[in-house]
Amino acid sequence: MKIAFSPCPNDTFVFHAWAHGLIPDAPELEITYADIDITNRLAASGDSPLDVLKVSYAALPWVLEDYALLPCGGALGRGCGPLVLTAGSRTDAAALSGKRVAVPSDRSTAYLLFRLWAAKHVPGGVGDIVIMPFHEIMPAVRDGHIDAGLVIHEARFTYPSFGLSMMTDLGSWWESDTGLPIPLGAIIARRSLDLPAITKWIQASVAYAWANPEAPRDYVMQHAQEMDAAVAKAHIDLYVNDFTANLGDSGYEAITTLLNRAAQEGLVPAIDPELLKFQP
Repeated sequence: MKIAFSPCPNDTFVFHAWAHGLIPDAPELEITYADIDITNRLAASGDSPLDVLKVSYAALPWVLEDYALLPCGGALGRGCGPLVLTAGSRTDAAALSGKRVAVPSDRSTAYLLFRLWAAKHVPGGVGDIVIMPFHEIMPAVRDGHIDAGLVIHEARFTYPSFGLSMMTDLGSWWESDTGLPIPLGAIIARRSLDLPAITKWIQASVAYAWANPEAPRDYVMQHAQEMDAAVAKAHIDLYVNDFTANLGDSGYEAITTLLNRAAQEGLVPAIDPELLKFQP
């Protein structure tokens, strides 16, 4: 089975057991490690050879005809949202008016949250949006090439080392505005496949990792892009949670609320609610 997910610790932790043949009856995986911007575009291309992918929830409106959202394996939670960082000390959103902002993808959930937040808080809107690889954003902000950067994942723990300040935590804004968890990354699979079986194998892989937390360590660190082991553990602890095992009603409500709000703002196509929820 051909699968693509990121080299981030939460993904390698979740899929370690399946990737290493530790899940009974699960097929062998042919893995592509790719940043979320790449998988978002692969899924939406219409000719992707991949069976299962990790994508942004923000990308779902473009892929749901061909791929089903699985109720497990992804990243959704509380206290884990994207951050807007600057090199200065100003924390008022008005400072971003007309400024250049770097983002890791224009179809990421982080960018969608940023657009929804900026529509309410940045007078006149931001200026140029610059898409750049995630690992280049904080250095670009630090060095003055960009006025602000939208960052995700382990940047929550490392941005002070770049001398940067947090302007806003978009996850905190979303949670206070909606009372819902933050939808970040989704696992999708081709609708032509055995979706209940894939769901079962992913949930078994998650359960194995939780029961044997030391087992994925070498695999996680091999792909962690020189990340400190303590940061990798904090990353896993934050992004692998109960929603990773099963989205549940509040998870689906969060996803629906995000995509409906974005559609109302004209940021994404409207979704068919019948296509969104798959229950094995």
